[in-house]
Amino acid sequence: MERCAARYGDMFTVRLAGEPPVVMVSHPQAVKEVFTGPPELLHAGEVNRILLPVVGANSVLLLDDDAHREQRRLLMPPFRGNHLASYADTMTAVAQAEIGRWPRGTPIRLHPRMQALTLEVILRTVFGLSEGAHLDRLRAELLRMLTMASSSPVFVLTAVGPRYLRAAFTRTALGGVDRLLYAEIDRRRRAEHLDERADVLSILLQARHEDGRPMSDVEIRDELVTLLLAGHETTATALAWAVERLVRHPDYQARLIEEIHAGRHEFCDAVVKETLRLRPVLSVVGRGLTAPMQIGGVRLPAGVTVAPSIYLLHRRADIYPDARRFRPERFLEQRAGTYTWIPFGGGVRRCRVAAFAEYEMRIVLGTLFASTTVRPTTGRPEPARRRTITHVPGRGATVVLG
Repeated sequence: MERCAARYGDMFTVRLAGEPPVVMVSHPQAVKEVFTGPPELLHAGEVNRILLPVVGANSVLLLDDDAHREQRRLLMPPFRGNHLASYADTMTAVAQAEIGRWPRGTPIRLHPRMQALTLEVILRTVFGLSEGAHLDRLRAELLRMLTMASSSPVFVLTAVGPRYLRAAFTRTALGGVDRLLYAEIDRRRRAEHLDERADVLSILLQARHEDGRPMSDVEIRDELVTLLLAGHETTATALAWAVERLVRHPDYQARLIEEIHAGRHEFCDAVVKETLRLRPVLSVVGRGLTAPMQIGGVRLPAGVTVAPSIYLLHRRADIYPDARRFRPERFLEQRAGTYTWIPFGGGVRRCRVAAFAEYEMRIVLGTLFASTTVRPTTGRPEPARRRTITHVPGRGATVVLG
């Protein structure tokens, strides 16, 4: 992307075999036009259809227009500020327990350990499960599903392969997960005092469509799996990158530790934002044009995908001086811009779990650096490695804890 941007500028077209043209944009004004344009002209659901075999047809990621607005409205309450605060104790307890089990004095890859930690947070806060056999079974099935879904060959086959292969994947990878999820949904529907619970599943069971209908079991299942994908792998990867950056900048690590012990979190929040700027988990977001539209001064035809490039936008020197340098204080000096800092997308399609993810990252980083020393095994930065649609630390964020 950088070579194309250097040659063609802020807007260029990428053509992939068998796919509509993708028009990359990286100027803030063009990004704003995409995020604030009429949603009926800019469909994200169609672009995200690659996720259909896993998240299901009712996922907010795959819907557009009125259906998307309605489903997004139903998902809003669990991720408002007051509900986020109610998850703090659970997130902290999970982080302390997981980090306490990590080995000391020997090199370890933090990325898979962060995956285990963020999965446990999802199981407790989203699914509302506590210790027991049901939690253990669901954890095992989800891990099996996530392992299969993150395999590049499997991902490609389920995305563009024949229908019978997609059906086989659904049966093999999701059959066990779906049985357990539907059983838990049924059990929770019959539970007493549902209104006293704060987990996302219980809140969705009490949600009502505009016509008064409750969400169906299938709708709830699809949104739970969507939240799992949106709040597990991406957050784990962002946490791994944050540690990878901090251990190679001991002055920032020391500043973070000092702030943690003082009971503050402003610098930690800046570390989170700078990590997501410099090492975004996703490199682009896409919108499919349903009609001709002018973006960035260029009239684009219907059928193309216009894609704000998170990667290129976040590395613009005119927005971020010394853009390739990890410098968290830039977000203490100036607030993140709506159309210049977009790791969670933007507009009506901005990721609903963004605040949840940033909140969780603050708690996990605070717990880790308050309880142990963390050092790199080498001074060389870890390269980014592509894993399906995400970019992960090339050596797994390998560190030594003390």
